[in-house]
Amino acid sequence: MANFAKPAGPAFSVEVYQNEFLPEDGREVHAVVTVTATGGGTVSGTTGVAGAAGVAGVAGAAGPASGAGTGRGPSAAVVLMVDCSGSMDYPPAKLRNARDATAAALDALRDGTRFAVIDGTHVAREAYPGGGRLAVADATTREQAKRALRRLTAGGGTAIGSWLRLADRLLASADVEIRHGVLLTDGRNEHEAPEALRATLEACAGRFTCDARGVGTDWEVKEVTAIASALLGSADIVADPAHLAGDFTAMMEKTMGKEVADVALRVWTPAGAVVSYLKQVAPSVEELTGRRTEAGPRAGDYPTGSWGDESRDYHLCVTVPAAGLGHEMLAARVSLVVPQPGGTAQNLGAQGLVRAVWTDDLTASTAINPQVAHYTGQAELAQVIQQGIDLRKAGDMDGATAKLGRAVQLARVSGNADTAKLLAKVVDVVDASTGTVRLKAKVTEADEMTLETRSTKTVRVKK
Repeated sequence: MANFAKPAGPAFSVEVYQNEFLPEDGREVHAVVTVTATGGGTVSGTTGVAGAAGVAGVAGAAGPASGAGTGRGPSAAVVLMVDCSGSMDYPPAKLRNARDATAAALDALRDGTRFAVIDGTHVAREAYPGGGRLAVADATTREQAKRALRRLTAGGGTAIGSWLRLADRLLASADVEIRHGVLLTDGRNEHEAPEALRATLEACAGRFTCDARGVGTDWEVKEVTAIASALLGSADIVADPAHLAGDFTAMMEKTMGKEVADVALRVWTPAGAVVSYLKQVAPSVEELTGRRTEAGPRAGDYPTGSWGDESRDYHLCVTVPAAGLGHEMLAARVSLVVPQPGGTAQNLGAQGLVRAVWTDDLTASTAINPQVAHYTGQAELAQVIQQGIDLRKAGDMDGATAKLGRAVQLARVSGNADTAKLLAKVVDVVDASTGTVRLKAKVTEADEMTLETRSTKTVRVKK
């Protein structure tokens, strides 16, 4: 079933895929909820050559910024956090590549976007524009920011929480619809207690979204992915610093395509029914269960961040009260809202219904919906990859082999070719169908970190 609505900006639709039939004693209802936003029409502020323009800009070349006059969109503010700790000077090209990538991101900003650049070490400093304020993107401010980038030097330690706190203060100063951060680091958060970073992430959650990137191989995967997860952004590795400019351009183009911020999935359940879990399962696995905020009688909101023209899938599991054969009930109603100050919410109009029907038809009640089966496997795939890597690091080679073998098997069954290729750099595949593998004797750090960082990326089910 599908239901369409047309708010200001993109139109949202909700589709529900499930097997609604339960056996007589069945109480657990599973459904995959597909949310799609279409027709926003934002034109990103790029011409397709922003990466080259960014490099030229850092070198001092003049000329119009590629973002000039290229369409309108919702008001937005972006803060770019550049790691300038001492390790960014090893090799020296690393910081140069980071400056070039940041310049490329600036070229991808729409005119009128508020922005700032943070110089991040064991303290956070405003590299541009300074004074606790944001600049307004145009040809002049882009060129000024690029001159400021050329003055960045490497030195000092790493305290990522301080970068995020400064970004939060700067973004909060802007009366805009979309608030976004981009964080680049090449090292571990060694000059700040782990609990301080966790507290910062809790304080910033829901205030802005943030994409996080690790460059090289000396950073901690779990730190970078935790930042992106808490702030509803993406995480990735850029093992070769020379590829940063292209990655930053693509990231900023995606940010400029966002149309609606702070969208929440609202799940209503009837008396006696409770949400067991809710997780995003495409384009990546992201646990949302613990992020629920109550939204009135028997309803809860789960944050999904900002949306452009895109589609995402969610796996919802609801436990319902027992009922007799032939009974039918509405197990859950899923809608989309944008929470407002004062506890109100703007309803985006689209909704989907999850049903439960009790039957003695064994064939009907034991069938597994293809979408649910697919994403159950994808979630397990992400889990066993992480477990396998952790076991390998701990020296448990037999345990690692078993987990990564199961991962190879799941990747084959689900058609996740990208993950299968990453796994093949860590294990020798003897038989993918049975999950028979051998750990490679030598694995590069970049290959292992890439597999770990991208383990949650999923492939969509063919509907």
